[in-house]
Amino acid sequence: MGHHEKQSIVSIIGSVLVIGFYSLYVYRNYIQADMELLNDFQFWGKSFLYLIPVAIVVQIVIQILFAIANRIITQEDLPDITDERDKLIELKCIRISHWIFILGFMLAMGSLAAGMKPYVMFLTLISSGFLATLASEIAKIIYYRMGA
Repeated sequence: MGHHEKQSIVSIIGSVLVIGFYSLYVYRNYIQADMELLNDFQFWGKSFLYLIPVAIVVQIVIQILFAIANRIITQEDLPDITDERDKLIELKCIRISHWIFILGFMLAMGSLAAGMKPYVMFLTLISSGFLATLASEIAKIIYYRMGA
């Protein structure tokens, strides 16, 4: 298994842990005590704004720890060179991620147009962002395995 594949697996695990623990934290500390918060736009706005930097910081820390552990275990440096193949794979994965998020965004807006509660829209947006990240990383693994 190559370095890029390992890095994608670590990123998938990190994303699952971040969204899982953050969702559990928000549910236990806020939603469980007051279910009316689900219809509060200010609550959802704050939740999104806190999730973004938390996810970024945790992913950075996880990638740094991965690089250190990989260096200790394999005695190899991280690859410094990104060739055309790496760039092409990255572009393909960004395209996949983009389309999944756009589909989720359209579903979220459709839920509002259909008269559903506002929390359905926010949950759809969060879910589509999470699924877009997962799909992008899974696509990276597949493309590197195929050699595309």
